[in-house]
Amino acid sequence: MGITVRQFAYEDISAMIEIWNEIVEDGTSFPQTELLDENSGRDFFENQSFTGVAIEQATAKVVGLYILHPNNVGRCGHISNASFAVKSDERGKKIGEILVLHCIAKAKEIGFKILQFNAVVSTNSPALRLYKKLGFVQLGVIPGGFLMKDGSYQNIIPHYYVL
Repeated sequence: MGITVRQFAYEDISAMIEIWNEIVEDGTSFPQTELLDENSGRDFFENQSFTGVAIEQATAKVVGLYILHPNNVGRCGHISNASFAVKSDERGKKIGEILVLHCIAKAKEIGFKILQFNAVVSTNSPALRLYKKLGFVQLGVIPGGFLMKDGSYQNIIPHYYVL
């Protein structure tokens, strides 16, 4: 299975929204609670510094995506932030790793100096393993920093990567 990553196109938006909303509805890794629709999704993806999609070459199907944007403003505007989403039935195929590596390269290209993840949920083992493998640095633990869909609280583990 060959995967390519490219900038999103308008014809990708429906598939992107489906993947994004699946993770939001799951309620275990994205902080958002509101689902995207065609209008809000288009606006959301357009207003990032970069939105990339992972495309399965054989089928031209969107199997994942990421958003990249500043983590803050002004004197901290050189620090970027990103979120990654892989279609649930495509997980375990290293698509997340492909997306993160593309994001690192794109963040450097744009001129960011650091990639920071504010809220990696402690129960998100695949993400934690991947970030460790790729050399991200853990910043500690924020106890009970993430409200799960079931009403419980889980720790979050911020990470960063010097670009």
